[in-house]
Amino acid sequence: MRILPFVLFLTIFLSLYGLINYYIILRGWQAFPIALPWRLPLLGLSLLLSLSFVAGRILERFWISPVSSALVWAGSFWLGAMLYFFLAAVALDLFRLVNHVVPLVPGFLQDRYAYTKQWVGITVVGSVIVLLLAGHVNAIRPRVRQLDIHLRKRIEGVKTITIAAASDIHLGTIIGRDQFNHMVDIINSLHPDIILLPGDIVDEDLGPVIRANLGEHLRALQSREGVYAVTGNHEYIGGVEQAVAYLREHGVTVLRDSCVTLPSGVIIAGREDRSSSSFAGKKRKDLSEILDGADTSKPVILMDHQPFHLEEAEHAGVDFQLSGHTHHGQLWPLNYITNAIYEISWGYLRKGATQYYVSCGAGTWGPPVRLGNRPEILLFRIIPDGTLGVD
Repeated sequence: MRILPFVLFLTIFLSLYGLINYYIILRGWQAFPIALPWRLPLLGLSLLLSLSFVAGRILERFWISPVSSALVWAGSFWLGAMLYFFLAAVALDLFRLVNHVVPLVPGFLQDRYAYTKQWVGITVVGSVIVLLLAGHVNAIRPRVRQLDIHLRKRIEGVKTITIAAASDIHLGTIIGRDQFNHMVDIINSLHPDIILLPGDIVDEDLGPVIRANLGEHLRALQSREGVYAVTGNHEYIGGVEQAVAYLREHGVTVLRDSCVTLPSGVIIAGREDRSSSSFAGKKRKDLSEILDGADTSKPVILMDHQPFHLEEAEHAGVDFQLSGHTHHGQLWPLNYITNAIYEISWGYLRKGATQYYVSCGAGTWGPPVRLGNRPEILLFRIIPDGTLGVD
């Protein structure tokens, strides 16, 4: 791993993290009267939660234990709470600013300002807890989404090829044995010809994955023509070579700027994640180089974790590209940001003769919470019938 980009990323992350926590904890402290008996314990709990994610992540690199797991779990929920406490604090500050110019608060509430602040604070805390609980229930219940993808290319004697796909699983402390086993059961129940895992299979640190023996669940994945994966940015953050070796040891074929022709005639190509340049100083291959020597008269299906520069697949003659990475923001309203960054943040797109699907992911990063979208396991019925489009 190149040290400078990682240090820069970590510095920016921790600076923003610290500033946001300072702002929301300060506003929370100001919301409750000094005489309130649980004001100080609430401050202590907020400080503990704000430190737990970073502390847990550091601790599990040296000592994977119930303590590190508890810190990561608590801190992960706090990440979600941070977002909604921050939005609430900003909204209330803006309201107060407007109220100074144009009085909006009724006089009887102004006269009982301390009481009003206290109940606003209680309402905000209660609302955030309800949002997190609802989002957690949503996050642990992935749905199966099925699409029929018609391809312009034909394969002699083949009418339909079924592909099950799960992106952004993020195996680790949060997505552990029970949740991943549930995903495996769903995938196997689809009886796919091919299984694709388009990146971020591992959530940074490999230690919790090894400790929970999640590799045996990877081995349990069943398909007729194999299980194929590509690297994502989280494999690079946690150590790509170790992650790839672990996946390969447990029955997953990791395509790193390479392609393979399956017995059905389909070509599966996989690009190295674009973060390879910043984390490993390695420039990934052009698609033309990856597909050099492949019989591209047959359907070409590409996995590229991050859905940037979609035109590259179109120019290379790829028939179908599968990506993930975006989580579609994972927590509303962050989807507005991912919509602004990516040509498509979630769902199906067609550009010329190339079709794309960007998944919102099967797992979660950070908060084990999803709001505004539901985790998905995908079932594509690839139909090489000479037409082009999706059903």
